[in-house]
Amino acid sequence: MTAVQYLSQEKIWFEKTQYDEAERRFYEGVNGPALQAQSTAPGTGDHGELVTRMKDLELENQSLHKVVKDLRSALSKLEARVAVLEKVPASAATVAPCAKAAPVQQPKERAPVEEDDDDLDLFGSDEEEDAEAERIREQRVKEYTERKAKKPAIIAKSSILLDVKPWDDETDMAKLEECVRSVQADGLVWGTSKLVPVGYGIKKLQIQCVVEDDKVGTDMLEEEITKFEDYVQSVDVAAFNKI
Repeated sequence: MTAVQYLSQEKIWFEKTQYDEAERRFYEGVNGPALQAQSTAPGTGDHGELVTRMKDLELENQSLHKVVKDLRSALSKLEARVAVLEKVPASAATVAPCAKAAPVQQPKERAPVEEDDDDLDLFGSDEEEDAEAERIREQRVKEYTERKAKKPAIIAKSSILLDVKPWDDETDMAKLEECVRSVQADGLVWGTSKLVPVGYGIKKLQIQCVVEDDKVGTDMLEEEITKFEDYVQSVDVAAFNKI
């Protein structure tokens, strides 16, 4: 096999340069020859970036110059305004006495004329108003007192549950309850009762009552019930509730 025949069988891209040229022309047509030349030339990318940054700096410098110029103009105007304001107090001082004298000429500042003193009653109206206010106040207090007297008073009451303990299991519990209920007082009403086992055959009397707080207290109940020494060992308050 000759060299020509061997090369003809190899897949070699002989037309690569043609394709490269066609690709270059295509991108030149899309982006322009300047951009293509800049992108293909070695080192031109960095140079273009440097040029762009220099242009940006020039624009920024121009903007800063404009800002400084505006600030100087504003500062000059401010200095001129301050100079004018510094001159104002001197001129205002000469006008101030006239301005202060004006309120003295108002009618409210004038003293009453002596010849009209006999016709003026400076205190009569105040006394009449005070008397009227006092009368209204007394009338309201009277009405409030009458309403309060007609309103029924609320009586504070409490529900008390007592534990009455006997001496032993031989104590007559019926007699013990009879003794407890024999305690009578104004504002005291006895309620239901029951026997509650304590232990060893001993039972305690648990009895309820309703009392008026202003008339009957727990101390009074314990004192009266413990007087029955033959039946009662002790009295305890098991529950206390306001009604």
